[in-house]
Amino acid sequence: MGGLAHALSLRSIVRTTFRTRAAVHRIHAVCLTTSVAHNAVGKGGASVASKQPRFIATPIYYVNGAPHIGHVYTSLVCDVVARFSRLDGHEVLFLTGTDEHGQKVEQSAQAAGETPLAFADRVSDTFRALIPLYDFSCDQFIRTTEARHVEAVQALWTALRASGDIYLGEYEGWYSVRDEAFYTEDEILDGKAPTGAPVEWVAESSYFFRLSRWREPLEAHIRSNPDFILPVSRRNEVLSFMREGLRDLSISRTTFSWGISVPEDEPSSEHKHIMYVWLDALTNYITAVGYPRTDSADFTNFWPAHLHMVGKDILRFHAIYWPAFLMAANLPLPRSVFAHGWWMNNGEKMSKSLGNVIDPVELVHKYGTDQVRYFMVNEVAFGSDGDFSDRKLIDCVNAKLANELGNLAYRTISFTYKQCDGRIPAPAEFTPEDDELLAEGVALLPLLRGHIDSLTLHRYPQALSALSQCANRYIDVQAPWALKKAKPERMGTVLYVLLETLRRIALLSQPLTPTLAAGILAQNPLPQG
Repeated sequence: MGGLAHALSLRSIVRTTFRTRAAVHRIHAVCLTTSVAHNAVGKGGASVASKQPRFIATPIYYVNGAPHIGHVYTSLVCDVVARFSRLDGHEVLFLTGTDEHGQKVEQSAQAAGETPLAFADRVSDTFRALIPLYDFSCDQFIRTTEARHVEAVQALWTALRASGDIYLGEYEGWYSVRDEAFYTEDEILDGKAPTGAPVEWVAESSYFFRLSRWREPLEAHIRSNPDFILPVSRRNEVLSFMREGLRDLSISRTTFSWGISVPEDEPSSEHKHIMYVWLDALTNYITAVGYPRTDSADFTNFWPAHLHMVGKDILRFHAIYWPAFLMAANLPLPRSVFAHGWWMNNGEKMSKSLGNVIDPVELVHKYGTDQVRYFMVNEVAFGSDGDFSDRKLIDCVNAKLANELGNLAYRTISFTYKQCDGRIPAPAEFTPEDDELLAEGVALLPLLRGHIDSLTLHRYPQALSALSQCANRYIDVQAPWALKKAKPERMGTVLYVLLETLRRIALLSQPLTPTLAAGILAQNPLPQG
């Protein structure tokens, strides 16, 4: 069997290992620090009690259009980090949500014949619907139209004004409504922004943030904290942009009304000022942890954030504007901002005009949740651009999930149930071959922990695959089916080694393929803990 039919037959190939989605939530609570026994804390590692909480956040997604696989990818890689961190004993806050203000949303709502809020409600729901569809384990879904967020943004504005970093002036320059971004004259090429978006000349009264004041402190922070901006190529990109200095940033608009009002607007101002959408949007990260109540349990526990995950097109906002706002407000900076690459479709950049935008809902209905999750993490060297094709997905699923893991699980568990009535086989003395495979299993957790901590996420499925390949070679060489009559004790030992290796693979597959992993664990007679 080959091609699409083969990929879609994965569920039947591992039919003895699949269980209902309800099992995912039971397995999800299994903590590696107990389930992987003595190896839960790596050599020289910290105990569970000393593990730092982790606040992991996607950018909030702009509601100017339907979700695409770029949005899914950002949420997925965050989910992998969040799930592993929970299993590894960290308390985790995983945040996602939608960015719902700004001129573009106002214009899109008008074109749709809706109020801006009704438009935002409708589109936000399409992003929220991806959470169960892709099995994301988000703890919060935040919307910038929430009352708590309005309070937080206005409190941050007040703090920036109190620090002397906001002043009233006149803005005149290029602005892209699509990007919701200001651009300098030397960034405009053939009448368009660097992103290819159209720009318009804007002249209006505006409040400014003294971004120029924070160039040196921010550059010092970036240089003294090498993990603050990742990967290194993005860090160099930011430093290069800052080399010529930073201009003060316009942070209010007066030509539209859909946004958060500036608190304590100047009495001399002729127009009502609405906050710049990026100041509004970026504040969501501290809204989620209780700002302006900086003494709250969530704020003290989770801020500064462990990880902001963003696409490379919005790096400047997260690596320059956001930390400058935080410095001016005397708030700690996030520990790391990682900017990943874009997805293309068969070598072409995805766009509505080309008709090659991939619908993430149709994608899951076509191939399955775990299959798409695995492919997207496995396919791209994390941080680089990726290229989607149906053929690549089918080949990946066939090779890695069906032929490697599915085959290993089916042969091991079905043979155990057939020959041992589903009971745990009692191992006899281990051979060097047994010890070698068991040692590979023990080494898997610290190896994967390293990939999570270094954000080399594409190596995570590669490491799981490598152990599955070792186990498949082991079962082929040991041939337990040939040992039943002649050496039943040896057969039991081989099956035990295989079950223990499969248990470790399944436990550590939970962040990547939660449903498949839950099914394997549920069928494996070895206890999970």
